[in-house]
Amino acid sequence: MVAVSARYDAVADSYASGADRYDGSAVSTLLGLLGTSVEERALDLACGHGLLARELARRGATVTAIDLSGELLQRARSHADSAELAIDYINGDVADPGVLEGSEFDLVVSNFGLSDIDDLDGVCQTVARVLVAGGRFAFSILHPCFAGAPGVSGSWPADRSYYDEGWWRADGELSVLRQQSERTTGCCRPTSTR
Repeated sequence: MVAVSARYDAVADSYASGADRYDGSAVSTLLGLLGTSVEERALDLACGHGLLARELARRGATVTAIDLSGELLQRARSHADSAELAIDYINGDVADPGVLEGSEFDLVVSNFGLSDIDDLDGVCQTVARVLVAGGRFAFSILHPCFAGAPGVSGSWPADRSYYDEGWWRADGELSVLRQQSERTTGCCRPTSTR
C-alpha cells in the first residue's frame, strides 16, 4: 500500500496527548453498550490513536484497528506497546473495497470516525463485508442538536445548516483541535443519510 497523507497526521500529537480517559459521555456510552467482557474478534474502525482498541483488548477482545493516519497509528502502537497489549494496527482506507480482505469480525466499533470519512457508502460496504452474521456494529457520531453557531465546538459554519450535507471547516472558538490543521475538517451528515 502506498502511504498517503491523512487529515489527522498534522494533529496527531495533540489528539493523542495525555492519559487514556474513558469517562467522556460518548466513549463511556459506547463502551457500556459492549459490556465489561468482550471475548470477540473486534475491529476498531478509524481507530485514531487507539483509545477504544486498547480498552477492547483489556476487556479480552482480539483486536484489529485501522486508520488512514499513519501518524496517529504510530501513537496508538506506542501506547499499546507500553501497556503490553497485542493489537494488530493497519494503516489503510476503510472505504477501500480490498481493505481487510478475508477478515471477519464479531464486533465493529467506531468512535466519531464516520463523520471524518469521505466515502460513507464505502465504509458501510466494508462493515457489511467483514461483520459476521449476527455481529454487532456500534458507533458514535455527532448529534444534530449541536446547532451551527459561533463558539460551538464542532458546529457547522454559520452560513450553513444541519441539512446542508458536506465538508466544512470548524472555526468556532472551541474547535481547537480542528483549527490546528487546515485539512482537519468535519462532515455534516443528517441522520436521514444512508
